[in-house]
Amino acid sequence: MTQDMTNDMTKDTDKQLAGRVALVAGATRGAGRALAVELGRAGATVYVTGRTTRERSSEVGRDTETIEETAELVTAAGGTGVAVPTDHLDPDQVRALVARIDREQGRLDILVNDLWGGEHLLVDSVFGKKSWETPLDDGLRILELGVRSHVITAALALPLLIRSDAPLHVEVTDGTAVYNRRYRENLYYDLAKNAPIRIAFGLGEELAEYGGTAVAVTPGFLRSEQMLGHFGVTEENWRDAAAQEPDFATAESPYYLARGVAALAADPERAARWNGRSTSSAELAKAYDLRDVDGSRPDAWAYFEEVKFGGKEGTPDDYR
Repeated sequence: MTQDMTNDMTKDTDKQLAGRVALVAGATRGAGRALAVELGRAGATVYVTGRTTRERSSEVGRDTETIEETAELVTAAGGTGVAVPTDHLDPDQVRALVARIDREQGRLDILVNDLWGGEHLLVDSVFGKKSWETPLDDGLRILELGVRSHVITAALALPLLIRSDAPLHVEVTDGTAVYNRRYRENLYYDLAKNAPIRIAFGLGEELAEYGGTAVAVTPGFLRSEQMLGHFGVTEENWRDAAAQEPDFATAESPYYLARGVAALAADPERAARWNGRSTSSAELAKAYDLRDVDGSRPDAWAYFEEVKFGGKEGTPDDYR
């Protein structure tokens, strides 16, 4: 999404999260960036973290998106964006981040765990291989990026989060609890993408006494910057990628999930509706009457469940 498109979306926005403080851990690009922007559009102060800055790139190897740029997009959308370079596998860095938020804001209302950065390990090292064929170092790195980083961040940020009058913890993963009953192609990836669902379930139990909500969310087939680059397309001509991968016709922008999470964050009944649950961009869109940036309401997980693996007659366009 371009800067102009982001600015256009700020018009007539209800600042339902004005005065709220959010941390989006893993906001450099993709869903994390969009989540930060949409929370900002609703009026929140959003701390955005990641490892890629204008001075240094992470192992992902993309210097085209930075946390500074994300913070600027948050501010342009109407919120206050604060970029804090952080490696969430380093507890000392996370402690320093939490201490800064405490010092500057005195509390934290929304914590979004969107930490990942393991896509570069998947195609060559993971998918299509048995667990014992997967390079062990790559498998363990996937668990560090997709599980350990989430646990560290939650453990160190939750004491600040529970100061809020309505704490919200969001775990971002790939796949709903229902879909992820199916094996996710490789043991390490399967563990990494099921763990956030269990984290949200467990934290839902722990946050309930504080009036809190913990929820796991997933986009569908995501048109992230990295995925568009993989297919050699842009946001403007993304449908051309369906010639290579027909299922990509179900794809959604990162803002589809982000709009749903922002609506959930502003929902005073969210604990009763969502605590401990796993949900998707499509389910949130239906619950809050939202659409993607192109006006569609894609449901990739329903397409995969019903058509791809369920044998039902249908096309990707039937699920837009």
